[in-house]
Amino acid sequence: MQQQQQDTIGALQAMDAAHHLHPFTDSADLAKRGTRVIERAEGVYIWDAKGNKLLDAMAGLWCVNVGYGRKSIADAAYAQLQTLPFYNNFFQCTHEPAIRLAAKIASLAPAHMNRVFFTGSGSEGNDTNLRMVRRYWDLKGQPAKKTIISRKNAYHGSTVAGASLGGMGFMHQQGDLPIPGIVHIDQPYWFGEGRDMSPEAFGIKTARALEAKILELGEDTVAAFIAEPFQGAGGVIIPPDSYWNEIKRVLEKYNILFILDEVISGFGRTGNWFAAQTLGLKPDLITIAKGMTSGYIPMGGVIVSDRVADVLISDGGEFAHGFTYSGHPVAAAVALENIRILEDEQLVDKVRTDTGPYLQDRLQTLSAHPLVGEVRGMGMVGAIELVADKQSMARFGSEISAGMLCREACIANGLVMRAVGDTMIISPPLCISRDEIDELIFKASQALSLTLEKIAARGN
Repeated sequence: MQQQQQDTIGALQAMDAAHHLHPFTDSADLAKRGTRVIERAEGVYIWDAKGNKLLDAMAGLWCVNVGYGRKSIADAAYAQLQTLPFYNNFFQCTHEPAIRLAAKIASLAPAHMNRVFFTGSGSEGNDTNLRMVRRYWDLKGQPAKKTIISRKNAYHGSTVAGASLGGMGFMHQQGDLPIPGIVHIDQPYWFGEGRDMSPEAFGIKTARALEAKILELGEDTVAAFIAEPFQGAGGVIIPPDSYWNEIKRVLEKYNILFILDEVISGFGRTGNWFAAQTLGLKPDLITIAKGMTSGYIPMGGVIVSDRVADVLISDGGEFAHGFTYSGHPVAAAVALENIRILEDEQLVDKVRTDTGPYLQDRLQTLSAHPLVGEVRGMGMVGAIELVADKQSMARFGSEISAGMLCREACIANGLVMRAVGDTMIISPPLCISRDEIDELIFKASQALSLTLEKIAARGN
């Protein structure tokens, strides 16, 4: 039986290598190593085809907020598939799931945001933001206001517009990006780039880079600033406390629209429905996806402020933008059930008052490890910086690949953590219990020690 299982896994891996192109992957290298075939999941755990059980501290890809195996979500999808599996929202048409979901999201969003434009993903949401922002300024009689300012090392998707809005150089190198009209300023990454000054001073300095860029480009040419509440794929980079107040001052002074990309942070991850509420921000547009359906069905969107929506509606006529699957009825039904679970089980409140603080406290115990330079986090996200020297905080050379070694050690210890360079990051399901958080920390500690052993062995 065991040999038969191995043969089946081998056949799947061979088929995968022959036909399946993976996202953000060196396909030749993957074919040599073989894929890990994930077979099933329940709660905060996944199982691969070899029967290995892993605590999924990344919630899939920042998205499985209510955990795996929710039968009521499957039932909601099945019921909708039986009644109306698909219809579009073009040509004067709509359907009940999209109507109810838009109203529900508006009820959870900041009070000044009451309309939702649905997309198929967060990338499509940020494409929509670009179109919406430029259309807004056209209608306001300021068509020169086209440029959008973003941050280096930001992630806003992988479509042409999304990757351009993002600030990841390795993505820009493939495809002549960014497209015109998008520029980038320094990120508020204190540990990596600002330890020669206090976090407060560094936060103000990096926020004022926005003002400097506006003045360089000309206020009459800048349409919007886009930012994540914390830079997720960039390494869970959390701006210093001084950062956002200065950003708010600059945006108000120069009348620049503010796009808050909450694809990762939305639907409870910071202890409120949206990080805008956690951080006291007032965005004009919020990008959403991932936790909206807990990843059970693809769906994204943009929550639109009254300021922007009123102009688009009253002065804009037809907004020539949209997608076949905008507001898909099955995805909307899944999102509604997902939000019901979040509400009924009070998962957002628990992140704010119980499991979020507990996770952050337990994460800090890893700070004492000789491999760890900094531990940071908020709500249900965290980052662990790996360093070669704890006193100087010097990094490892690229030939060591400490982050990848640690990721492999995590898998060997039954834990999924993600490596961003030599930064280990987590984003567990919001339903994780205190006992499961203890398990996560124990396995992370084991993985850190195993990583240190492997690095030391390489030096001998």
